[in-house]
Amino acid sequence: MASIQESFKNVMDWVDDRLPVTETYEKHMSKYYAPKNFNFWYYFGIFAFVVLINQLLTGVWLTMSYNPTGEGAFASVEYIMRDVEYGWMLRYMHSTGASAFFVVIYLHMFRGLMYGSYQKPRELIWLFGMLIYVALMAEGFFGYLLPWGNMSFWGAQVIVSLASAIPFVGEDIAVWVRGDFNMSGVTLNRFFALHVVLVPLVLLVLVVLHILALHEVGSNNPDGVDIKKHVDEDGKPLDGIPFHPFYTIGHDLPGTVIFLFIFCAVMFFYPDGGGYLIEHPNYEPADPLKTPELIAPVWYYTPFYSMLRAATFPLFGLDAKLWGLIVMAGAIAIPFVLPWLDKSPVKSIRYKGMGSKIFLALFVISFFILGYLGTVHPTPNKTLLAQVCTAIYFGYFLLMPWYTSVEKTKPVPERVTMK
Repeated sequence: MASIQESFKNVMDWVDDRLPVTETYEKHMSKYYAPKNFNFWYYFGIFAFVVLINQLLTGVWLTMSYNPTGEGAFASVEYIMRDVEYGWMLRYMHSTGASAFFVVIYLHMFRGLMYGSYQKPRELIWLFGMLIYVALMAEGFFGYLLPWGNMSFWGAQVIVSLASAIPFVGEDIAVWVRGDFNMSGVTLNRFFALHVVLVPLVLLVLVVLHILALHEVGSNNPDGVDIKKHVDEDGKPLDGIPFHPFYTIGHDLPGTVIFLFIFCAVMFFYPDGGGYLIEHPNYEPADPLKTPELIAPVWYYTPFYSMLRAATFPLFGLDAKLWGLIVMAGAIAIPFVLPWLDKSPVKSIRYKGMGSKIFLALFVISFFILGYLGTVHPTPNKTLLAQVCTAIYFGYFLLMPWYTSVEKTKPVPERVTMK
């Protein structure tokens, strides 16, 4: 046994002289000190990492049997489901993983909003996180077309055609994106290339940068207290514990097991989510002559789709379709500037005033309502409700400099609490 350990040490010494493996492991795992008061909301970062691995591995296996052509795409998906050994499970792991990715990312972002994880010195972490979110939206959109089902076809057709609302160059941009005057096999092939090569590479780079930025300044915590202010004689934070093994084994592993149980329950017993995870028209091949009764994107895009449809009147000489595109793009872009909108002297919602709590609650409620409205047929009353919720969504950000600066906050403890 001693000889094996000595041989391993010699090998690692040889590697470390040429590549700092041990140093990197210590910096980001065993000697990275995280606050000791992490709670339920700190599971979702590791859940996102688990789902990312699932999507990459299952995606590789699916591409082995997928045919990215207009004539063969739908049939190849059916072949995977019916004839490839465990192909149905790989496909459902991937489709369920797409929705699970956005569930955990939305909850991860909500935790950031609650505990002020975007405030100084973590602005760059937030910006990388938002870029990851945009990359995920692009990845999901490009992958949405690949089954070449009828909803995929028409949903992508509607979204891409929005570019035509841009004055002067809109039609040319729409044709450039599609590679044709209508959705066709050319579009499918280029979306396939973007989905399996370019966007995953960008996503992996952004995830690495996100983690590096996080470990450079340190993790936030539910109190928003900087644990680096109080250290022992060795320079170790008094309110911190090594990320490994205390969080990797004692915190993240049990949570991940529970998450995977829930994930498998959905995958095996409810893979289409009642039409929300896999829409019913997607069980039919793409048909340019058969429009689905309701064209709507998959659920994780519906809040923004609802904002798009909420723009129903021209303004300042611009038509409603262009305003819808501006509002939707603005809703995705405005969280990028969140670190500079929050003027509160405290980070955590625990110590912020009533204004921040009310506006955050209204923001979450409006986001859920917009998500629902994007899945149903618009009516005058529903459109009005969508307009109100869109105003609340933007109001949360645009009014933040005001309500975070005038509200009365609670005193923040010097050290972390174990609430």
